[in-house]
Amino acid sequence: MDLHTYCPEKLLTPEKGVKKISNGSRVFIGTGCGEPQRLIEAMVADQTIQDIVVYQMLSSTLSKYVNQRDFLNRFTLKLFFISVAMRQAAFEGKIDYIPVYLSQIPELFKSHEIGLDVALIQVSPPDRFGFCSLGISVDITQSGMQAADIVIAQVNPQMPRTSGDSLVHVDEIDYLVMHDEPLVEAIPDIKNQQIVERIGHYINQLVDDGCTIQVGFGHLPDSVVPYLSGKKDLGIHTQVITDGLLPLFEKKVVTNRNKSYLPGRVVASLCMGSKKLYDYVDNNPMFYFRSSEFVNDPNVIAKNDHFISISSALEVDLTGQICTDSQGYLFYSGIGDQVDFIRGSSMSKGGFSIIVIPSTAEDGSVSRIVPHLSEGAGVATTRGDIDIVVTEYGIAELRRKSIYQRVIELAQIAHPKFRQQLIDEAKKRRYIFPDQMTPSSQDLIFLDDYQYTIALPMGKHIDFRPLLPSDEFESRNFFYSLQDDTIYYRFFNKRKVFSREMLQRQWASVDYRRNMSIIGWRQIGRRKQIIAIGSYAEADDNSAEVAFLVREDMHGLGIGSYLLEILEGIARKNGYIRFVATVLAENRKMIRVFQKRYPHAKLIRAGGGEVEVEMDFEPSES
Repeated sequence: MDLHTYCPEKLLTPEKGVKKISNGSRVFIGTGCGEPQRLIEAMVADQTIQDIVVYQMLSSTLSKYVNQRDFLNRFTLKLFFISVAMRQAAFEGKIDYIPVYLSQIPELFKSHEIGLDVALIQVSPPDRFGFCSLGISVDITQSGMQAADIVIAQVNPQMPRTSGDSLVHVDEIDYLVMHDEPLVEAIPDIKNQQIVERIGHYINQLVDDGCTIQVGFGHLPDSVVPYLSGKKDLGIHTQVITDGLLPLFEKKVVTNRNKSYLPGRVVASLCMGSKKLYDYVDNNPMFYFRSSEFVNDPNVIAKNDHFISISSALEVDLTGQICTDSQGYLFYSGIGDQVDFIRGSSMSKGGFSIIVIPSTAEDGSVSRIVPHLSEGAGVATTRGDIDIVVTEYGIAELRRKSIYQRVIELAQIAHPKFRQQLIDEAKKRRYIFPDQMTPSSQDLIFLDDYQYTIALPMGKHIDFRPLLPSDEFESRNFFYSLQDDTIYYRFFNKRKVFSREMLQRQWASVDYRRNMSIIGWRQIGRRKQIIAIGSYAEADDNSAEVAFLVREDMHGLGIGSYLLEILEGIARKNGYIRFVATVLAENRKMIRVFQKRYPHAKLIRAGGGEVEVEMDFEPSES
């Protein structure tokens, strides 16, 4: 459509366009990388424009002016989210932060709870039918535009055309300003590549093929997403598309074919990244841009089965409370979309949420896992909403768990130098028992090499990994599920009580080298259930004593033999050349398991009806 022919009366220069803003107006500005830079510059440059209240979700261009001498006398900035560019201004009290869920902002405009006189937006040139596109900024821009009395649009040929709720007819726009300029780009810096790699490694373990994911605001979620590049048929339903997702699009990791809601489409509200990303979404029918009230609605999110929300935090306390928008009394970012997506994921069939957070801040001097949130820090996500927390030291599963269990899970993934302090503080607050032992101060990343899976009939499987302090509760359930004969064969007595003290001693003695315990577990709904435990402990410099237990209903499936194989592999790495075991002579099943793997095992009769079994490892092939 030729605008000069269709509506010449609407075409204005930037300077004349902003003259339509009356003093005292409430002005909405389009979001983030979609903001109309030239219109903002013209508005600020016009000294006759006074006493303006600006509403914006993510602000970039205004950061260039906020420190000018007379700017704050003329403009009051009310932001729903504090961008990196505006953070210092927030610390200095130069902006007014509105803490509200993104899904609720459009209704604030529609109901005129927040009244708008003018909307400054940016659109693509119209097609032959007169439809422009809001492009990479639909989010709250669509509702802000619809609620304003006057709409002034910067028409920029560099704005991508996107489908969904993004189309705006020129008849809905009061004034048009033609101006060609590059869009704002937002490429977050990766602050610590090693931390990113390690957190990405754990995220990769949590996300299965065919899941639908959301990626929250922030450099860390964006940075870890490329570590999903080995997955298949992922779907996307997210507030913001970033460059971190580009590798997944280009490698066809994201196909959206398994999505249970809007299959085949990437559902999003805005796009923030590089020109390469903007070119990728331009006229790409895979992308379906909708407003924030739709994309962030927990009921809409929940229509996606196996939905996983990935977002970040500033702090998490030992009870599971999350702070995202402030450092103490200093407002840092915003509530944003986190709570919307966490609650949507919890309602999704098979869904859950992940909070990613480095274990420390300020060059390692401060723990981000804390006994209590900093004074002044706001609780964005409550302890009742939290599912999983991931640091570079591992995965903490908090969903539906007690405070006691949460403390152990979180201390386990805190930086090693802060673990003792966290346990001590938890004891002072009566979160845990006074005799609670502290998780190992080792960096246990090497344990990720000790994870295994065995396939069972009917498509089932059993996973194996080293025993951790957080397994204490499930270990208890495992031992009490065993029959008397099984317990007698393992402990040589009819033990009836498996106390906390005994279970703590079991994991506290595990140093993962001289002393190792491996659990076998299976997923039952949202719960992990232990069905086997195998251990070895150093007997002398060359030998380790081995023992294991398998729940009776899992006998005959080769689980004991597989545990023995796993334990031998780990023992070899740690310099042992044989296993020894003490078995009741009547326990023929256990003896057969040993003899099957070690045909030349020596059986030596001991007193009390016991048999000593010596099992030399076969020489390793080199």
